[in-house]
Amino acid sequence: MSATLGTLLHELQPEWKIVAFERLSEVAQESSNPWNNAGTGHAALCELNYMPQQGDAPLDPAKAVSINEQFQQSRQFWSSLVEKGVLDAPSTFINATPHMTFVRGEKDVAYLRNRYEVLKKQPLFAGIEYSEDSRVINKWAPLLMQQRVKGEPFAATRVPAGTDVDFGALTNQLFDHLTDSGVTLRTNHEVRSLKKQKDGTWLVKYRNRIGHTPNEVKARFVFVGAGGWALKLLQNSGIPEIKGYGVFPIGGQFLKTTNPTVVAQHKAKVYSQASVGAPPMSVPHLDTRVVDGEASLMFGPFATFSPKFLKNGSMLDIVTQVRPHNLLPMLQVAVKNPDLITYLVSELLKNHAKKVDSLRTFMPTAKDEDWTLIDAGQRAQVMKKDPKKGGILQFGTEVVAASDGSIAGLLGASPGASTAVPIMLDLLKKCFPAEYPGWEPELRALIPTFGQKLNEDAALAEKSTEATAAALGINV
Repeated sequence: MSATLGTLLHELQPEWKIVAFERLSEVAQESSNPWNNAGTGHAALCELNYMPQQGDAPLDPAKAVSINEQFQQSRQFWSSLVEKGVLDAPSTFINATPHMTFVRGEKDVAYLRNRYEVLKKQPLFAGIEYSEDSRVINKWAPLLMQQRVKGEPFAATRVPAGTDVDFGALTNQLFDHLTDSGVTLRTNHEVRSLKKQKDGTWLVKYRNRIGHTPNEVKARFVFVGAGGWALKLLQNSGIPEIKGYGVFPIGGQFLKTTNPTVVAQHKAKVYSQASVGAPPMSVPHLDTRVVDGEASLMFGPFATFSPKFLKNGSMLDIVTQVRPHNLLPMLQVAVKNPDLITYLVSELLKNHAKKVDSLRTFMPTAKDEDWTLIDAGQRAQVMKKDPKKGGILQFGTEVVAASDGSIAGLLGASPGASTAVPIMLDLLKKCFPAEYPGWEPELRALIPTFGQKLNEDAALAEKSTEATAAALGINV
């Protein structure tokens, strides 16, 4: 998010001075690191939580379409940056990887069939395929079908135009360009406080983590793109807009294999239904990952618990966030989500063998010795006040900005990095209302369909997706 915002601002106002602070020795070592996330180019092609069944009501594709629209803006922006030479060869950060959904049992098969019938009418989902035929699904993803129980109801959808994204490589390339263009990046520097000055600027106090040398800088605008720590810094800023917010940290692990025989049999990201009580971010999926040009497979995520807001955070994070204004909403979230607590406990009790057993619901032939556990990133799920419910747990991303637009921060998780471009465009509009109208021509140059809805124009949707596929080398 920070790299995206910095790049947008630099393209729009190259004369503005930008300074970025990073606590660690390198950027993209938390949630953007390729092994700390699933690398899914979230476009709602396979993620069922963007289109849930609500009782007997007809399935509504609006959220799925919205997520897809947002990802198309990211694709267009990346395409423009490739053409401008800002980003390296597309294969260094994005690769074509079919997106699939696989379900078992009559109820879920009926749901997936219904979902397919609704989505195939949407221009942005053109090309989606559906099958209940084991022979067809075997061609799409052989590992799903080997030694499958005969007579078991199952179904799958497939969209060949899905993508796998290395957000770590993308972030590093964006920052490399920014620093080459005069932007200052201070690694190993931790922001300690944010204080509004009488002249409307912000006094940003920070220290070098090597030697703890303190320093400060004044800024007219501050963006807090610090993952889970964004809450702590926004609380420190004292802006009233952060009142009532808290975060619930959920860690994760993935099973990973680099066995070439296994990896060669699977090229897809295959998502399924979440377990009862599991948060949407814990939907199980078996994924192809391409990092540094090498393919591997990952399965998960498996939830873990740590009180830290970041992998490199503090054990006191979950306690030090508590304020009088957010204590009640957080307590209400705890009381109203017993299924989540039960789910977390059950996940924590799983050993390696039990986790491979979970994998076998996708891949019946999985062998314990082929798979190793890796720790993923920390996800800080938003808890906030709700006028009707008192407190709610929110599974998404949310920008919190001061009323004068002088400071803003990002809270939340999925779909996260996939939709960084539209989220940062919304932030620009909110925080720079005077400049934004003048930026629109340049934004249209960077994002050709800026201000338009692709799903409302089938011809435009096809033209745009074909253009970005060619620019990013993800033709299928």
